[in-house]
This record gives sequence, structure tokens and C-alpha cells, in this order.
Amino acid sequence: MVKQSKRLTSAAAIERIQHIFRCPICKAQMQMITSQRLCCSNEHSFDIARQGYLNLLSRAHNTNYDKNIFVCRRAIGRSGFFDPLHAAISSVVIDRLPTHEPASLLDAGCGEGSHFVNIQEEMMRHNIALPCSVGIDISKEGIGFAAAEYSNATWCVADIANCPFADRQFEIVLNILSPANYSEFRRLIADDGMVIKVIPGREYLKELREVLYEGSNKQAYSNARTLDHFNAHFEIADVESLRYQVDLREPLIEPLLGMTPLSWGTSRERLDKVRAMHVPRVTVDFKILIGKNPLSRQNR
Repeated sequence: MVKQSKRLTSAAAIERIQHIFRCPICKAQMQMITSQRLCCSNEHSFDIARQGYLNLLSRAHNTNYDKNIFVCRRAIGRSGFFDPLHAAISSVVIDRLPTHEPASLLDAGCGEGSHFVNIQEEMMRHNIALPCSVGIDISKEGIGFAAAEYSNATWCVADIANCPFADRQFEIVLNILSPANYSEFRRLIADDGMVIKVIPGREYLKELREVLYEGSNKQAYSNARTLDHFNAHFEIADVESLRYQVDLREPLIEPLLGMTPLSWGTSRERLDKVRAMHVPRVTVDFKILIGKNPLSRQNR
């Protein structure tokens, strides 16, 4: 009964914003045809899972992101580790929305949803209406976590390289510590909309990096290529830096190691060395890139 209610609630929310969807197979417009299915005019249909998310993949995708990664990310998110980042992103959005008008948001690569939900809540505290909030990720595990935990967004399993949305549907596209597809992001942002991408700064988790990557060329991190790539696709409105430190209490060590690709492929010996170090705090360092579509002036 609870699962059916979740599906019906999600179906009602999706029906209210059905105009934003386009078929990921044939690009036709889509609409709800039952309380469990979104369908296009060419009869390609996609089901709402009993957990309340919409699966818009035309075929299954294998990813490196398993259930444990999302469990770890949720634990880190609930610890307040990312609170300053969420506040900074919310401020970027609030400061740049014209007269605090309603905004449609897409989180492309939302994982288990905690970044997106915290940013939404911060915006709503500033009385900004969010008539359309959608989180997408290619990982069914991540979206399943998001849909089970949070009900203030529409959650979709989808590929950011083939976003299932019509053109210019979002004032804000968020891309937080996640792979990107800039041609799709440019297509999706409305005139005068913006893409906000968060990337690690040079000192992000440097205390862990120094141990995990000791003696390799990964010990020193550079985001120069990512910055150049973003700059090639968008008109840069601003680049903000955010750096702070977090007390590394013992219960946070395992989820921190588990949530980050830094530890992927690392030897057990080096992971054990980090665990034994009793690092008192870690450095959190981000660049927040704010980009506008350079073609938006031509569309006016």
C-alpha cells in the first residue's frame, strides 16, 4: 500500500510537468497515459517504479557506482560535510535569479540526491518557488536511494549524454562533482539560464591524496583541463572558490574513503595507512563554475 502510494504521488507530480519530457529514443513529446507510465506519440513507454522514480533509459547501463558508494555518500552528507558547499551554491542561484522569480532546476548527475535536496531546501527558505525540480543519474541504485528518501523532486534514471527533456526547460542546471555533457546542458538551459558546475580544487582532500597517491602523478591534482573545457562551451559568468576544513571524526573515515573515487583501485595497504593515521581534519576545496549559454543572445 505504501509503495503504491509512492508511485501514485510521483505520477501526479510527473503529470504536472509532463511537457518538459521528450522521448530519449525518438525525441517526440511525451505524456502520462496511466498512473504508471510515460509514453511518446510513437508508443515508446517508460515505467514509474514502485519506489517512485521514472526509468528513462532505453537500455541498461553498467556503472562503477554500487550501493555502498551511495550509502557512504548519504552518511557523509548527513554529517554536515557538504553544508558550506550547499549554502554557497544556493547563494549563487539566489543572487542571480532575476527578482527571485520561480526557477526550474535540473541536477544532472544527482547520485543519491542529498546535494540537490539540501540546495532546494536552502532556496525555499529564501521564498523561491521551485515549480519543477528534477534529478537525474544513470545509476538506478543512486536514484532508488533518492526516491526512497526524498519526495520534493522528480527522480529519473537517465543518461546525461541523452537527456530526456525538451529544449530550454531549466533556468538552472546543476552538475556537482559529476561527469558532464556540455552540449546537452546548453540545449537544456533557458535563455538567461545558467549551468553551475562544481569541481574539486587543488587541495581537495589533500590529506588523503598524499597517502593514497604517494609517489604517483595523481598526488598533485589539477583542474585546469576541466576549467578549459567548461570555458570552451559556456560564457563564464563567474568562478567562485570555496575552501574549508572538516573535523574528521572516526565514524566518518570509512564513508569518506568509500564515497570518493580517490580510493578506487588503491591498495589495501594504503587504505589501512589512512585509517591508522588518525587525521584530525581534512581540507575541502571546490571551484564553483557559473556559465551562461553563449548562444542565448541569438535567441532573443
